[in-house]
Amino acid sequence: MATEEEKFTVYVLYSSAFNQIYIGYTSDLDNRFLSHNELATKGHTIKYRPWVIAYTEEFTTKSDALIREKQLKSSNGRQFIRNIIDKKVNASDG
Repeated sequence: MATEEEKFTVYVLYSSAFNQIYIGYTSDLDNRFLSHNELATKGHTIKYRPWVIAYTEEFTTKSDALIREKQLKSSNGRQFIRNIIDKKVNASDG
């Protein structure tokens, strides 16, 4: 059972060097991000470092976070994320 303070974050990482996105969820975003960028020695994300956090959503239950993660990994969800990233990239270019 989750404590009152526990939250689950669905996050999207973006690697501008490789134009890659990664979608996941965690109850500890700071440590998870550190793992993706520095600590991990194997896995998909080590090939595309460095990552930035492009998008997050918070949930009070793990099940809600998993549902949203699955939605973002769908074709429509990935298009939603790409649109957000494109707006951020274009905003930083100006």
